[in-house]
Amino acid sequence: MNITVIGRGNIGGGLADLWERAGHHVTRLGRDGGDAGTAEAVLLAVPGAAVEVALSSVRGLDGKPVLDATNLYGGARTPAGFTSNAEYVKAVTGGPTAKAFSTNFASLFGQISDARVRPSNLWAGDDEAAGIVRQLSLDAGYEAVRLGDLSMAATQESLAGVLLSIAQSGLGQFVYRMAAPEQL
Repeated sequence: MNITVIGRGNIGGGLADLWERAGHHVTRLGRDGGDAGTAEAVLLAVPGAAVEVALSSVRGLDGKPVLDATNLYGGARTPAGFTSNAEYVKAVTGGPTAKAFSTNFASLFGQISDARVRPSNLWAGDDEAAGIVRQLSLDAGYEAVRLGDLSMAATQESLAGVLLSIAQSGLGQFVYRMAAPEQL
């Protein structure tokens, strides 16, 4: 799959590395933007407050499936008129959109392949994005667990703060697994 990653930081760079190892062709875009015209999927992995600027610097996003891995920290807010960054992304790109990879610690990406069982990757989004989220989750070492449709993206964005608080309260960075009882 041709994937364009917008953001070269811990999340964007880490997932790009995992997906390249899984055999995908990854184009990495940074602050200067670029062209996503050949992408079959796009990962948006920039600071939550930088979403508007990041999307405005990239061409070829119209109709593309976008996985929004952004989080809002330090008082950052969603763009005016939207309940989540993911809803804003969909309004700008017009393509299938999912909030995904926003509740996983990037510093643990290198250890995921050693896990006894696949950790979970929560996601919320459009039905049309489900196949891409499942495939890219598996290729990064995770199992996709759906939180709901795109209206649940704001809930997922809030959950990221909860998970960070848990980590800071003594557990440290962690993975999680959500599974039906028969999968235990």
